[in-house]
Amino acid sequence: MQLTAQQVEQFDRDGFLVFPGLLAADEAALLKREAHRVSQVEAECVFREGSAQQAKSMFRLHEPDGPTASPAYRAAAHCPRILGVAQQLLRDDALYLHHCKVNMKAAIEGTAWPWHQDFGSWHLDGIAQPDMLTVMVMLDDATQMNGCLYLLPGSHRDGRTNPYFDTSTAYKLWAVKPEDVKAYIKSSAAPLPITGPAGTAAVFHCNLLHASGHNLSADDRWQAYFCFNRVANRPADVPEPRPDYVRSTNWTPMRAGSDADVLRAA
Repeated sequence: MQLTAQQVEQFDRDGFLVFPGLLAADEAALLKREAHRVSQVEAECVFREGSAQQAKSMFRLHEPDGPTASPAYRAAAHCPRILGVAQQLLRDDALYLHHCKVNMKAAIEGTAWPWHQDFGSWHLDGIAQPDMLTVMVMLDDATQMNGCLYLLPGSHRDGRTNPYFDTSTAYKLWAVKPEDVKAYIKSSAAPLPITGPAGTAAVFHCNLLHASGHNLSADDRWQAYFCFNRVANRPADVPEPRPDYVRSTNWTPMRAGSDADVLRAA
């Protein structure tokens, strides 16, 4: 999948691109089935919330070993429509996955993710430069009612803010301070809801502010995230590093597979 010069320019300016139908319906359905299978696993890298303790987030689906390993997610991570887009936007063929996860927002009980920058956490992992991005793929139709992702266009251009540690969700994270978010929203373009059918994808810069609200609908809303870094930008040693499932130590450059590999992994 070859991006146009206009698409690259738009990503640099706005901090994101949206690709309707990046994955076909049957590919998204396969990843959804695999996510459901993995969600039944009891492991350190599967986080749960709500009265039924449904999976909230689960990590490390892309590696060939470990309790959450999924051939379909490994194939998707190496798919030219995903890896190739990341290579073009980061201007580097030598990439690895800092982590791969599925966020699963349960109907009614699925909680919000506060406004944050991914690099707020990743910089603390020992990564020096914000030469990173995420490819998000919808596994369900995403709507404003079911807690879709919101992006704040252009907010990445101001660099990393000074984050605070938010403990309001099942998976804790470094978030942007409320007063800083308010200033961003008042001085920039309005937050943009990322909606669409399963298979839609959004690619966004690691310093782009993003968030999602509660799932107020009667149906779950699941999304997969592939978080890429340049091998040359891999993390330096830090005291008490986070676990491998969220701060990968596999820095081998990824090789693109075939667009057909996702369904072959079924």
